[in-house]
Amino acid sequence: MKISTKGRYGLTIMIELAKKHGEGPTSLKTIAQIHDLSEHYLEQLIAPLRNAGLVKSIRGAYGGYILAKDPANITSGDIIRVLEGPISPVEGIEDEEPVKRQLWIRIRDAVKDVLDNTTLEDLANYKDTGKTEDYMYYI
Repeated sequence: MKISTKGRYGLTIMIELAKKHGEGPTSLKTIAQIHDLSEHYLEQLIAPLRNAGLVKSIRGAYGGYILAKDPANITSGDIIRVLEGPISPVEGIEDEEPVKRQLWIRIRDAVKDVLDNTTLEDLANYKDTGKTEDYMYYI
């Protein structure tokens, strides 16, 4: 499964809204400027997020968007499913031979577990420790 720019930039929008949660609306223009993204593209992404009940729009001179729920109650899986569709590493898992089907199911379940157990609150509060990886690679 490959997450497209829709999913990546959608997460970017939602993380920024989570960082500003409780401070009032944030404009897409502000988010676009912070991350050097196309405001027009972000406008296309916010509509499905609003339709799914994850964000609310506020009209007016100081308008913008706010989260519809507390950041602790929105998972990255919620966002990815809205923008990317179902989480699956391959299509047609049911048609695969049993050994490969088990592998695809395990991969799907592992990805779902990470996405469904990572909240916007987690992402908004993330602090970079400077470590690149906790794994040792041998070649």
